[in-house]
Amino acid sequence: MAVDLAQKAQNFTNRGRQALESGRYELAVDMLMEAISAAPDVLETRKLLRTAQIANFRKNGKIGFGAKLGYMMDRNKIMALVKKGKGVEAMAEAEKLLCKNPLDGDNIEAAVKAAEAAGKTDHAAISIEAAYECSNKDPALLERIATYYQMAKNWEKARDAYRKLAEAKPGDQRIMQLLKNTEAQATMNAGWSQTAGKKGGFQNLIANKEQAKKLDQANKAVITGDDAEALIAEKLAQIEKEPKNMNYRRALARLYVQNKRFDEAVECLQQAIEAAGSMDPELDRMLSQTTIQYYDQQIEAYRSAGDEENAVELENQKNQFVFDDLAARVERYPNDLHLHYELGLQYYTYEYYDEALEHLQLAQKSPKDRLWALYYLAMCFLQKGQADMAVMQLETARDALPTMDDLKKKVVYQLGLCAEASGDLEKAYRYYKDVYSTDVGFEDLSERMLAVSQALKSK
Repeated sequence: MAVDLAQKAQNFTNRGRQALESGRYELAVDMLMEAISAAPDVLETRKLLRTAQIANFRKNGKIGFGAKLGYMMDRNKIMALVKKGKGVEAMAEAEKLLCKNPLDGDNIEAAVKAAEAAGKTDHAAISIEAAYECSNKDPALLERIATYYQMAKNWEKARDAYRKLAEAKPGDQRIMQLLKNTEAQATMNAGWSQTAGKKGGFQNLIANKEQAKKLDQANKAVITGDDAEALIAEKLAQIEKEPKNMNYRRALARLYVQNKRFDEAVECLQQAIEAAGSMDPELDRMLSQTTIQYYDQQIEAYRSAGDEENAVELENQKNQFVFDDLAARVERYPNDLHLHYELGLQYYTYEYYDEALEHLQLAQKSPKDRLWALYYLAMCFLQKGQADMAVMQLETARDALPTMDDLKKKVVYQLGLCAEASGDLEKAYRYYKDVYSTDVGFEDLSERMLAVSQALKSK
């Protein structure tokens, strides 16, 4: 039964995504509401739903006295469920309310409280994030968002929200004070957390000239030379006092990387992972990237010295590391769709097309990677001789791409190749022409268009 519900949810999600991408927002909302009804815990579906709700409201929504009265009655119902401890039911009612107006501050607040009552703070954050992206011209909503981030101690986003609010309400001293407060908290959170919780801590820090100098150093984009040595020494001392503080260890690793001391950065991150005592995706990612930079540094050193043999050997080792590291991280973090995408590309590169298909199909669920995943899925199917399946992926990607960017050129060009291979020269020529009108130098397009044109004339 659970499997059936999951499949049902996935089917509705796919239909909702397609409707959203083609501008049929009302249908997208209906499909995605069905999806979360079948699988209410899937964050990605709820994010898509929020996007569809906002797009549909902007296209068709109306705000009148009757509508506002209806919102109020719906909110009262939601809050009554929250007070009774029925968070899940409250969330379901909140989604219906957000279908009517997902950008009303009171509606968002009701949705957040419902999600929190259900113990799903990550779902509450989705409503805030979606509203945040659309709230630049609504000071009241923006202030609610800033307050939420402040309560959640997400100082960087609170600061950004108050900055937007200060632009919308210049001269408002209350807002300016809130902005100053969150800026101070964001700065401390970024590297000076030893002052957090102390009365006047940030002001005392600034008052101390030596500390102020260090703060100035820490805020520089790249820290080198004596400044770097001073900060490295300080981070090492802080780590010795608080070995479990990952912020210090990350900051030390970044300093090593900025100064191209990659071997020390790798060692620092390995020690951080060991000290953390549990899985930390960010530390894992930093270690992977830094190890690759260390390989690249050594490869370049060999090449500069004219030692091509060792450079090639080390390049092979690096490629092996990239593959093994991705496979291990996918196993540790199976829900990280971007990792599946990256591993899928590795399998594709080494011509393991069945394995690539498995990971790329999962990566389709990632909004960030979906379209590139479709393209490489098509390339896998082509390599397996399944042109009909390849065309399906390519057409889906093409329809979702609004402009002829680099990816769409590749997609349409491949559609042209498929059409040409199947003998439909007229369709192939149309595809090639679409790309040619934007980029005359793309691949071997000029030669192909000439060959197809001549073949059509000779018919």
